[in-house]
Amino acid sequence: MTNPSKKSPGRPRSAQSHQAMLQATLELLAEVGFEAMSIEAIASRAGVGKTTIYRRYSSKAELVADAIESIREEIALPDTGSLWGDMDVLIQNAAQISLNPLGRQTAAMIISSASSHAEFAQIYWTKYLQPRREAFAVVLERAKARQEVKSDLDPGLVFDTMSSIMLYAMIFPPISESWETYVRRSVELILQ
Repeated sequence: MTNPSKKSPGRPRSAQSHQAMLQATLELLAEVGFEAMSIEAIASRAGVGKTTIYRRYSSKAELVADAIESIREEIALPDTGSLWGDMDVLIQNAAQISLNPLGRQTAAMIISSASSHAEFAQIYWTKYLQPRREAFAVVLERAKARQEVKSDLDPGLVFDTMSSIMLYAMIFPPISESWETYVRRSVELILQ
């Protein structure tokens, strides 16, 4: 039994200060990049102390990964009853998230930061990519159960390949067709 008169150490965490930290992180990331930004600069811009940040995050990379995750929308796992119905929903969701200035800027920052900072790459993989990869596997497992794809199809490899195609088409947009059509045609080749 706990003593009701005894208080826990420190102040309660404020949702407002947490949101300010995430926003300050995103702003500095866009302005100066991962390498040049510091916890001190984030704290100053967010109007919080460094200790407030370190209570929540063990490193700058972890804070940046959380900030990026905060602006990414959760992808609702579609269940249209067919593989291509599900794939079309996933491709359309990806287009809405990625094909705008913030989406493009975020993708560029992620690639740049992950390429040069192994800690950031690992945290981003664990917090963002792996859960989405696992969710995508559900779509392909349902397609396997409906015998729409081969039973030995590797969902992780399909996800990685599809993500690569999407990223490539975001950087080098197709000229003769829409981004969505290009991605769908590419994924059809993989799933044949």
